[in-house]
Amino acid sequence: MPLRVISGTAGGIHLKSPKRHLLRPTQDRIRQVIFSSLAEYVPGARVLDLYAGTGSFGIEALSRGASSATFVEQDVEAAQCIRENLLHCRFHGEVRREDALSYLDKAPEEKFDLVFADPPYVKSRVLLNGESLLNRVLPHLATDGIFILEHYARHQVQIALDWEIIRHRTYGETGLTFLRFLHKK
Repeated sequence: MPLRVISGTAGGIHLKSPKRHLLRPTQDRIRQVIFSSLAEYVPGARVLDLYAGTGSFGIEALSRGASSATFVEQDVEAAQCIRENLLHCRFHGEVRREDALSYLDKAPEEKFDLVFADPPYVKSRVLLNGESLLNRVLPHLATDGIFILEHYARHQVQIALDWEIIRHRTYGETGLTFLRFLHKK
């Protein structure tokens, strides 16, 4: 089934996917659930799309009124697809061709209101420690920003004490965990 932008100014536009490597793009219905629950946060948001693949999260956010999107994808062909998808949808975004963890380890250039991460996962084991990923995302997250992690549904996300899970749902084999950092007062 072709991947498409679900709603907003680019709603219905089909997105290109790389031909030569296996991506696991987030299904339309799952992206619909994510963006329905984020409806009040998206307009004007600065978005970071980690492990961007086709760029569907960032492009969906731009279509729904986000002010900017940065896409981080290490695969050459996938990064080129993101650029082409942005042009096709008539959006502007920054595409960074590098490893997501390497990107996160750098000093943040800007803070993001929404950070999406859909890292590659294997059903038999966790590839990324949730706490380690949270620690790396935190410097890039704006105050009151939301981190949305897509993961294998049977894996529980272990979080540090200063984070709260504001929503967790599973859809078949896909788990979605929405997190916010608790700033001390």
